Amino acid sequence: MFNPSSDDVRRFFCETFRKQRASEILTPLETMASDWIRHHPEYHDVLSDVETALSRDYQVEGAQANPFLHLSMHLSIDEQISIDQPPGIRALATELTLKLDDAHAAQHEIMECLGEMIWNAQRTGTPPDGVAYIEAIKRRL
Repeated sequence: MFNPSSDDVRRFFCETFRKQRASEILTPLETMASDWIRHHPEYHDVLSDVETALSRDYQVEGAQANPFLHLSMHLSIDEQISIDQPPGIRALATELTLKLDDAHAAQHEIMECLGEMIWNAQRTGTPPDGVAYIEAIKRRL
């Protein structure tokens, strides 16, 4: 099982951004990440400086978006859609994309549901509830 540390994740996105800007060959995962990095130019400054990225603390209380969490959630949703897990997410993502006429906006809607599911699981000490996650996405339609 792959279990990267916070620093590993930050280095991965910073290195992907560096390789993207240098027009170097990207791995398949880096290619997916670079697509989301392109959609978030507001993160480019932090992705440009590995040392700052590693030292920066993103507190929920400070209402600062954590670019590494955000980009990681995009990748997680991409993976969920690609394997249709939880079952039905692929069709719902397609339907939401058509409704909003924007795949990125659809992912952000799904991301809200994913974040809620993770928060509920952490709060209650229970496994993530895929059924509730799917139901939350359906309500977005």
